[in-house]
Amino acid sequence: MVKHYKIVDGLIVRSPDEGLISVYLTPSDEETRELVEVYKIDRHNVDSAMDPDEIGRMELDPETEQVAMILKRPRNYSASDRFLFRVMSMGVFLFPKKMIIVIADDATIFEGKYLVRMKTLHDVLIKLIYTTISHFSGHLKVINMISDELEQKINKSMENKFLLNMFVLEKSLVYFLNALNDNATLIGKLKLNSGKLGFSPDNIEVLDDLLIDNSQCLTLTQTYSNILSSLMDARASVVSNNLNVMMKNLNAVVIAVAVPSFVAGMGGMSEFSQITGIGRWYVAYPIFAGAMMALGLVTFFTIRSWERRWR
Repeated sequence: MVKHYKIVDGLIVRSPDEGLISVYLTPSDEETRELVEVYKIDRHNVDSAMDPDEIGRMELDPETEQVAMILKRPRNYSASDRFLFRVMSMGVFLFPKKMIIVIADDATIFEGKYLVRMKTLHDVLIKLIYTTISHFSGHLKVINMISDELEQKINKSMENKFLLNMFVLEKSLVYFLNALNDNATLIGKLKLNSGKLGFSPDNIEVLDDLLIDNSQCLTLTQTYSNILSSLMDARASVVSNNLNVMMKNLNAVVIAVAVPSFVAGMGGMSEFSQITGIGRWYVAYPIFAGAMMALGLVTFFTIRSWERRWR
């Protein structure tokens, strides 16, 4: 599927005809051939734009005057992801008079506010990077909120479910770290080659701001990741301690029930004379009780000796 856009009064709007910007959403085989044969885009770069595990990068092709970029951005979260925030790739191919974007997800890539009114394709590229950083920042806020809620549940939980959700969040932050590092490299290369690419002084100044914003987002991601990983053992200990407290309370209940049951069981036995061979019950009863206590002590110390032997 192909969507076309154009710049009108500093804004990006849909165009019924082919405009300055063309967005290919999960291109078909025919659309892929068009990208390769008509626009001379390398097939590997088209496939890389669809691969979420591809490394972000920038390539210059002087023959076709093409700038190929693989930009990393967060995928829209859904409940089926089960606390896993994924990262996707987006291919941006910049020509002197046209921009082609290849992406696997029907994401609203031009959403969000941008203070500078767009006039050129360079402005559109900067908006794409700005929107990507904003998406990462928004997802980090959500991850932090989810982490706080899970931590409160872990403090009262005796199961590993919420702890496993924490592990998934930590995995998501690792994806974010790699993606933000790749984007930082891409922005740095854009600034380094700004003269060749025809960026205006205003564009270069905005690129400096984007580098700072991306660096702040990267630092925040590292902070969240370090907090989650460093406190994971402590949270696991909290769950284990909650379970131990529950077992301790359960044992107290079992003991409280077992003692009366033991007394009631002995009191209900009417054949002490037959078991002990003593005709008087007030003699046979203490002897039988003492024998049971001795058997219990022998069993206790036997188990303790086995435990020491197998440590």
